Parts: sequence; structure tokens; C-alpha cells
Amino acid sequence: MPATLDTNIYSDALVVLGTAGVVVPLLRRIGLSPVLGYLGAGALFGPLGLGSLIKIAPPLYWITIGDAHHVEGIAELGVVFLLFLIGLELSFQRLMAMRTLVFGLGSLQVLFCGAAIGGLAVLLGQSAAAAIVLGASLSLSSTAIVLELLGAQNRLAAPVGRASFAVLLAQDIAVIPILMFVSIAGASADGSVLMSVARALGQAAGAIVIIVVGGRFLLRPLFRLVAAARSSDLFIATVLFVIVGAGVIANLAGMSMALGAFVAGLLLAETEYDKAIEAVIEPFKGLLLGLFFFTVGMSIDVRELLRDPLWILAGVAALIAGKALIAAVLGRLFRLSWATSVETALLLGPGGEFAFVGVTLAAGLHVVGPPVATFVLAVVSLTMALTPLLSQLGRRVAPLFVKSEPAAPELGAQPARDEAHAIIIGYGRVGKVVATLLGEHKVPFVATDYDSETVTQDRRAGHNVYFGDASDPQFLQACGLAKATGVIITVNAYDAVDRIVDHVRAERPDILIVARAKDGEHARHLYEVGATDAVPETIEASLQLSEAALVGLGVAMGPAIAAIHAQRDVFRHELQAAALEGGRGGSYATRRKTLRRPPV
Repeated sequence: MPATLDTNIYSDALVVLGTAGVVVPLLRRIGLSPVLGYLGAGALFGPLGLGSLIKIAPPLYWITIGDAHHVEGIAELGVVFLLFLIGLELSFQRLMAMRTLVFGLGSLQVLFCGAAIGGLAVLLGQSAAAAIVLGASLSLSSTAIVLELLGAQNRLAAPVGRASFAVLLAQDIAVIPILMFVSIAGASADGSVLMSVARALGQAAGAIVIIVVGGRFLLRPLFRLVAAARSSDLFIATVLFVIVGAGVIANLAGMSMALGAFVAGLLLAETEYDKAIEAVIEPFKGLLLGLFFFTVGMSIDVRELLRDPLWILAGVAALIAGKALIAAVLGRLFRLSWATSVETALLLGPGGEFAFVGVTLAAGLHVVGPPVATFVLAVVSLTMALTPLLSQLGRRVAPLFVKSEPAAPELGAQPARDEAHAIIIGYGRVGKVVATLLGEHKVPFVATDYDSETVTQDRRAGHNVYFGDASDPQFLQACGLAKATGVIITVNAYDAVDRIVDHVRAERPDILIVARAKDGEHARHLYEVGATDAVPETIEASLQLSEAALVGLGVAMGPAIAAIHAQRDVFRHELQAAALEGGRGGSYATRRKTLRRPPV
């Protein structure tokens, strides 16, 4: 006879997949965050919601989850994959460039928020050990939710994205000593505290050394071998092996799996396979993160909310307000603008997923009492559910602080509308070069940028740059688009460039639009949406390299430059011709994913 299937696992998987395939798309259609969809579905269909009624109404078995353990193990992989992708996009060099925010702002946020919450816990009658555990656990925020929201908004590279990520990274690092303290606090009295600390530190250091040293010497040859096989299946399997393997090594040393995966991502970011790996992981990350949010929602006990609603609401308000206030003040101390500080503070105000790990472990070791743990987890669950709403509030409130920013009056400067001039959008390194050359040739221009910090510094240095969002048609009008002779777009955010080109072309069908592109495919897309000329970074780098090589190998300067110009024209005509075909390859986002798939 055939073996009997364990339908518990399969029915639970159907509930989660049904949420991803039905509930979340419906919420997206009406404009709500998918994170809220997963959280709400977890609370409704989980073991503390309708799942608790299975014995009374057995048919609920097929649309609810009766045991959270069936899905919580794989749900943790969602955060693991998210941190791996973040490490893949960072690299060690970029991480060190952010060290002031990570080890300064992030560390102080954990310290001050933990001290404030722990002090309140002592006043409410908790022991010193319990207060430290509660303060440390509640000082952390949700890496998964915050980064998912910022990523969906394409704002990870914006000031609020950099500040939020720096703090979240410091919080993830802080998980190690917090877990060590919980274990030590719950250890038996005959155990040696110093030996426990030394053992934990040794294990953590050993795990990091194994991941880093092994990654430096093994990852590149491993992926080179797999890529040579030209099998997408083997490539995917290798990627999953590296992610889970690094996470397991970190977990065996008492650290979080996510931190181990983050280190592996940092190592792979320095290889030539990072884009192909990112394309492989993206679908897994989305589904697993959804599963993670679903399990967080399953921990929301509606009965606990109804038992002490006023205390629960007071706890939610106090946690968000207290953490946000501390984060905002620290942001200003680290020279962030009020707008960035306030928006970052609202994102970091809610609790995070680690509270479920730390508080649950502390309750199991009798460091924190069960009633306190249940109350705290109910508060954390609600604050996490409020994160998308707080993100929207932050985006609405931030412009008010920009307009009233007392420390940077330069941001209120207005460009001239009535003079013929070029408009440079984006005043970073590329924008400054363009501005310098226009100035040398007496071409009048107005430069804009959306980073308030750089605008303030540049205007104080005498640069003709103005603060504002160039994807806003009204701001473009304020920059004198009606009289402008041309628009040069130097920003490298795909969606932002698209919106700017659309708005400019709609207002001025005749104007020159020169846009920066990431690669040839991006340039073709920009030609399709209306750019007069698109300059791909990768092609220009190859042309400059070729010019230097020709001259260095003895070719005369004149013929070398002429050859480079001719080749540039060939590339331009090919891209423009491809753009005229218009959409045969589908949307640009689809084509870009296709270009980044692993070698087969």
C-alpha cells in the first residue's frame, strides 16, 4: 500500500501559497502594502486566529495553520536571503565607507534605546537581567520589513535608505552579544560566566574566520567551475548551498544565520558573478520573505489584544515614540537633515523580528516571566504591522521638515525661470563634471539634486545647485523648463530617470534630453521613452579604455580619437534602431532580468 501523506504540512503550504497568490495581489490592487497582507493573513489564518477553532469547526483545517512549527523553520530563510542580497550589493569597500553610521549612529541607537527601555522595565518591577534582555531585544527594529519597504520604493541609496540600513546592520551585529547575554543569564549557577563569554566569543570569531577565509579562496573557483558547466540548475544549487552553508556555520557559532549569509554576500560582491547570483535569488527572496511575514503575523494573539487593549496600545505608542525620538536626535548629532532623521526614526521606531527570538529564549530560560513575554510580543507584533503605515507617514512628514530646515537655508534657494539655460539633474560626481565643462564653454545652466546634505554643502561652496525632486513636474517648471535649452540627467536610478524623461518630454517635445544609462540595454530603453541621447556607462568605459590602448600602442592621437568617435556612432545608431522596434523584447524590467540570468 502507498505510504500515507502527512497532510498537515501540505495544507499549511496551501494556506501560505494561497496568501501569496490571492490575498497579496488583491491588496496590491487596492494600493495596500503586501507586508500588511502577509501579516494580516498570518494573524487571521494562524494558530492564534481561526486555526484555534479547528476542533470546533474541522473544515477550517484546510484554510488555516494549526501549528506554527510547520512553517517557521523555512520562514527564517527569508531574512537570510534578504541579508545575503544586501551583502551582495554592498561589498567590503562600501561597508567601510559607511562605518561612521554603522558603528557610530547604529551602536548608539541600540545602546540608548536599550537603556531607556530597560530602565522603564526596572521601574515596572522587572529584575535587572530581565530588564536588560527586554531593553536590548526591543531596541532592535525589523530588518526584513524596513529594507523590503525601502527596496520597493527604490530608496535604499537615498539618505534615508543609507541611514536606515546602517542602523539595521549595527542591530544585526548586536544580536550576537544579546544572545550571549540571554544564554549566560539563564545558565545554571555553577557555570562560569567568564568561561561562557570566552567560549561564545571564540565560536563567533572562528565562524567569521571560516566564512571569510573559505570564501576568499573557494568561492571564485567554485563558481568558475559551475559556470563552465553551463547549467542553470547547478548554478542555482551552488548559490543556495553557499547561502545556507554560511548561515549554518554562523548558527553553529551562536550567531544568526542571516549574519553569516550577509558575510557571504559581501565576499561574492567582489566577484564577477554577483549580478547572475542576484537574479537567481530574487524570486526565492520574495516568497520566503512573504512566508516570514506570515509567521510574524501568526504570533499576533488577538485574545491578548482584547484582554488588555489599553495597556497594549499604550505599549505600542510608548515603544514607537520613545525609539523614534532617540533615533531622530541621534540622526541630527550625526549631521543628518531633520527630514532624513525623522523619516528614519519612524521606520526604526517599531520592534523587530529578533524580539521573538530573544524574548522567547529568555522566557524559556526563566529570565523573563511568561505573562511579560506574551505582553511584549503582542506589542512588538502590532508595531511591526504598523511599519508600512509609519513609512507612508514619514514620506508625508519629511517634506515639511525640508521646508522649515533651520540649519540649511540654502535649500530654500529658487532657480531662475526666465533665462535660457540647460538643466543638470543630479549633482554628484558626474553632474559636477558636466557643470564644469558647461561653465568653461559659457553655457548657462541650473543644477538640481535631491540629496539635501550635498546641496547644502555645494551651495555653501558657491555652486549653482538647487534642492528638489526632478521627477516632480512642478519642480521642473520652477527650474525654468519652459525656457530651457536642454536637460542633462546624470542620476543612475532607473525608475527616477524614466519619470524625469516622461515629464520633460510631455512638457517640451522639442527639447534636448541627454540621459545617463547603466548599460546598452538601459540606453535602448531610454531612447524608447523619449531621450534624445543616452550615454551607457559600460560602453563609454570600453571606448575610453580602447582609446588609451590605441594611443599607448603607438596609434596617432588623431586617428585614434576618430576611430573612437566612429565606434561611438555605431553603438548609438544600433541602440536607436533597436529602440524603434519598440517593445518586442517586453518591458525593460523583464529584459534586464533576462540579461542578468546565470550562464546556461
